[in-house]
Amino acid sequence: MFGKKKEKLFGNNIEINCKYCANSTDFDGADVCTLGRYLQPDGSCSRFSYDPLKRSPNNLPPLKRYRADDFKL
Repeated sequence: MFGKKKEKLFGNNIEINCKYCANSTDFDGADVCTLGRYLQPDGSCSRFSYDPLKRSPNNLPPLKRYRADDFKL
């Protein structure tokens, strides 16, 4: 009851952005979400619900190039 506050699955500091909201559309030029609210440019919304499947992962850094000499003993 008075214990430690639980941390959410993806952290408590998720950036509020309409692109990642479960109520957002596919952004094909639509300015209204599924709740009938207009999308805010700053992403502020009291009905924000994070959907991790709408986030695209960052690109991985390029792999280091190895030479044949690196694998000789």
